[in-house]
Amino acid sequence: MSLIERVQPILVRPKQTWPVIAAEAGDAASIFTGYVMILAAIPAVAAFIGLTLVGVGGFGVSYRLPILSGLVQMIVSYLLTLAMVFVLAMLVNGLAPSFGGTKDSVRALKLVAYGTTASFLGGIFNLIPMLSLLGVLASLYSIYLIYTGIAVMMRCPPDKAGAYTAVVIVCGIVASVVIIGVAALVTPGRGGGLTGIATGMANGTAGGPPGNVTIKAPDGTSVTINPGAMAEMAKRMEEAGKRMEEAQKSGDSAAAGKAAGEMMGALAGGSGKPIASADLKTMLPESIGDLKRTGIEASSGEAMGIAGSSAKATYANGERDLTLSITDSGGLAGLAAMAGWANMTLDKETDGKVEKVYKDGARTVHEEYRKDGSHGELTVILANGVIVDADGNRVDIDTMKKVLAGLDLARIEAMKRPAK
Repeated sequence: MSLIERVQPILVRPKQTWPVIAAEAGDAASIFTGYVMILAAIPAVAAFIGLTLVGVGGFGVSYRLPILSGLVQMIVSYLLTLAMVFVLAMLVNGLAPSFGGTKDSVRALKLVAYGTTASFLGGIFNLIPMLSLLGVLASLYSIYLIYTGIAVMMRCPPDKAGAYTAVVIVCGIVASVVIIGVAALVTPGRGGGLTGIATGMANGTAGGPPGNVTIKAPDGTSVTINPGAMAEMAKRMEEAGKRMEEAQKSGDSAAAGKAAGEMMGALAGGSGKPIASADLKTMLPESIGDLKRTGIEASSGEAMGIAGSSAKATYANGERDLTLSITDSGGLAGLAAMAGWANMTLDKETDGKVEKVYKDGARTVHEEYRKDGSHGELTVILANGVIVDADGNRVDIDTMKKVLAGLDLARIEAMKRPAK
């Protein structure tokens, strides 16, 4: 059964679908890798895009998480969410006898995995942090889903389903608080900006592919989601999940670890290995006009099976300075894939500041600069997921665009990542 064939019935006809789920054969590994690991990626990736490219704002103040910090938060929140599903399933199973039910670890995991479908899908609202509260509202439907399925899956008396569900939800809230707390230790929270929310959702966009969904915020931000591209991402993750399941069954811990890395890479469509930092370093010029290079560095590293590389150079002439960086997040890259199914646009202007997010062909561009030319930032996510960034003081935005064009972005896009 495909992902869509499971998602639709559980959301639309939960009472009729739970008996079908209960009768299905399946083990914890297949449920986890074929369903949970795919849907749990939606809120994690959406939050990454929302916090790093859209940003959080309110009362005239805006904040955007740095790309690399956003990647760290995405990984952490994703892994913690997976852990929460397992923990909650264990609690459901352990509580079963207290409510006249029967312990069954697989059925408990099915209840939590399929019951939280609405919550996972609601995470798409994280694309625009101001609308993330709507994701919370979507999560409320998951309470209903669990309530309709708990008696069927855990074989408890129907009259005890309400109390059983209430205890499970309390446990879920506690687990969520823990996740938020741990994630906050890694990166700043995403609070604020929830006042005066207004949103419009429409199927299809002018000139856009049919079936797209557009979410708009009052500050001019617009996000277009391509369900087909999301389904393609889900397919890649499903295939990687099967390889991970096979590795786990083989008992080969090294193979399982490698498969886990592939699973995380499939999350964003990355190839697994980044472009060598030395190759990125060669793309940085010795000088930019009258700005002379004052420093250059290249670095690479790996964490949790996810590798990345970067090169950075600084340039200066008197009070004018500019920093250029080229970053490839390797296994988690595929930022091109993210940008492909979330076409972000923003055109915002205040008395002293301009901010824009737009598409330039297959590239996603973010501009943010002060009108007096005192400071500016220009970030381009290339079609292959490599991120090129310019950050300057007393360097106008037009000069930054010429600088990035001079780096030969097409050549960087054509760079090949090492084979797995």
